[in-house]
Amino acid sequence: MRNRREYDEEDIRTRPSRSSKPRSKDRPQFHDAVAARVITVDRGRITCATDEGQEFFAVTARELGRRSVVVGDLVSVVGIPETNQAREDFARIVRIAERKNALRRSAEDGSERILVANVDYLAIVSATTNPEPKHGFVNRALVAAFAEGITPILAMTKSDLASAEEFLATYKAMALPTFELRKDREPEEFMDFIKEKVTVLIGHSGVGKSTLINKIVKSSVRETGAVNEATGKGRHTSSSALALELECGGWIIDTPGVRSFGLSHVEKDGVVAAFPDCAEIAKYCPKSCSHDESECALNEWAKDNQERLSRVAVLQQILASLDKP
Repeated sequence: MRNRREYDEEDIRTRPSRSSKPRSKDRPQFHDAVAARVITVDRGRITCATDEGQEFFAVTARELGRRSVVVGDLVSVVGIPETNQAREDFARIVRIAERKNALRRSAEDGSERILVANVDYLAIVSATTNPEPKHGFVNRALVAAFAEGITPILAMTKSDLASAEEFLATYKAMALPTFELRKDREPEEFMDFIKEKVTVLIGHSGVGKSTLINKIVKSSVRETGAVNEATGKGRHTSSSALALELECGGWIIDTPGVRSFGLSHVEKDGVVAAFPDCAEIAKYCPKSCSHDESECALNEWAKDNQERLSRVAVLQQILASLDKP
């Protein structure tokens, strides 16, 4: 038989206590980081600007992982170089501030693409002629703006060549800020409206966005292009979004001309909410109402009231654009 003896505390095997030292280094706090704004992202190269106007190239720090930046992002950076002449002179983006909004569009595969972030106004630029304005594009841009709480602006260029009155009549009931711009005049009213704000311009190629930018920002030389007479479409003259600081305060962001504006990421309720009076009545609609049915509560509310009828018609037109590819 195996001999046994009493065990005392010295016989107990204990696992060595873990060191209080963390296994990995604490993440750096970057207390010396400087605030900046992303003004362009072109083929992976990020350009930022400080509040003092210094521009520099930057890359995202390893700590940010797979997070990406877009034009308009407010960031914190370290290691700002004294010069950008050398390709290796890059600052590091160590923090990305929470976005207050982001202008998005859906790709054909259903994925979302963020165009710009942190904007106050979305200026939907259309030409009165050459190329002809399209309600479908404007409607879809309005949806994108409403979905993110961005104030939309209608900017009609080439008003010296044709009248925008008939086209704009569709949106009269919405009381949107509207500007008719001419090539032979300075866009003073438009500039006064957007000062101290961040405004992004979107529109088809050839509508005159770059021409407008060159009038607003005198130091800018954005390439302008003609419209193809056979297709009625302009060629892309801006290859990437670019934020430019305004002398009157604020920023204006030029974007490449767009041919499509997918909205598969937008819910209908978000669009209706942009029409507070209609949204209140829509509460009494049948479940899953598409707002173009005979039983829709909006029809009864708008009956015999031309202003309401016009407003509901615009809402229905915009909602219909969600179902288009």
